[in-house]
Amino acid sequence: MTAMTTTTTTTVPEAPPFAGPDRRVRRRRPLTPGRRLPAARLAGPLLLVVLWAAASAAGALDPGAIPAPWTVVETGAHLWTDGTLPDDVLTSLRRAATGFVIGLTAGVVLALASGLTRTGEALIDGTVNLNRAIPTLGLIPLFILWLGIGETFKIAIIAIVVYIPIYLNTHAALSGIDSRFVELAEVQGLNRLRFIRQIVVPGALPGFFVGLRLGVTGSWLGLVVLEQINATSGLGYLMFQAQNYGQTDVILVGLVVYGIFGLVSDTAVRLIERRVLSWRRTLSS
Repeated sequence: MTAMTTTTTTTVPEAPPFAGPDRRVRRRRPLTPGRRLPAARLAGPLLLVVLWAAASAAGALDPGAIPAPWTVVETGAHLWTDGTLPDDVLTSLRRAATGFVIGLTAGVVLALASGLTRTGEALIDGTVNLNRAIPTLGLIPLFILWLGIGETFKIAIIAIVVYIPIYLNTHAALSGIDSRFVELAEVQGLNRLRFIRQIVVPGALPGFFVGLRLGVTGSWLGLVVLEQINATSGLGYLMFQAQNYGQTDVILVGLVVYGIFGLVSDTAVRLIERRVLSWRRTLSS
């Protein structure tokens, strides 16, 4: 008697050629900020103006304390047509420009002298940092006694406000130049002039532009205070007179003009920096 054996066959599915982690590639978010948006820096100020206008239209703001944007525009147009605003704007621009040029020159020259020589560093760096520790606007009474109440003391204070950040940032950039570049320049036999042009200037430019932006902003900040002290013209004088008569709209006109000057000058410095340092590959570029 023959025993019959039943055999059960189990079909096993074939494994894929590659059995590993999930083969679907997940797209990662880029780590960079992304593409630069056109006129992106105007978005914040425009948003503030929109919120200001909406709050004024809704009656949430007291017109006597914070006039509506259209009221400020009307006041600015009236001051411009009667010749008051153009004269004050030109006076303020002249003061700020003169003080800025003097401060820019002093900051660059002192930074180069201090950053490239040990003797210059010993004589200059400590003095500048001592000056930085003293509130610049606190020097106004002393400068009035020295230079009088005319234009000279105002320009001198603006120059001090400007030169300090330019010096500090340029000197820091010079001190941060990699010593290996200096060794390479010595090996290549570069003279002093070529060393400054090919090593020092490119290495110091990023810090210089940071100081330049701070100096531009500082010139406007110093100007708005100085023009309210023994002045007979300028935007600060216009705002001071408006304060005496309770003209909030005129004060806001002055503040808006100062803000426009600051934004335009900072944007100009940024554009120059982007063009001059176009060889750099940075996160913002």
